[in-house]
Amino acid sequence: MEKKETLGELVRFGIVGILAVAIHYAVYWILQYWIDVNIAFTIGYLVSFCANYYLSAHFTFKEKTSARNGAGFAGAHIFNYFLQMGLFNFFLWIGVHRILAPFAVFSISVPINFILVRYVFKHFKRS
Repeated sequence: MEKKETLGELVRFGIVGILAVAIHYAVYWILQYWIDVNIAFTIGYLVSFCANYYLSAHFTFKEKTSARNGAGFAGAHIFNYFLQMGLFNFFLWIGVHRILAPFAVFSISVPINFILVRYVFKHFKRS
């Protein structure tokens, strides 16, 4: 049963992740024409974070939102934010165009984020 549950979570995480990435990228894409790309990327991340938390709790992991899992989710995303910003600036530094750089970032950070967020919801559910 655990493998089936994990597979379902992974599929639902993929759906939520695609939506969160789309929100993040759309906000970034619009803003990067008018403001610094790092600020645009950060604003996109914050907007995406709000939708991602709600959908991850209710849809992906079938949990209620709480201060406890919210704090864990935020903690996982603080790590994820710094990972994404580091990767984003690295890809820009090596010459990846600012329109494409977020996709390289997402391809690395999303799988890592799944592991962290899954741990948060599973760990706090048992506690």
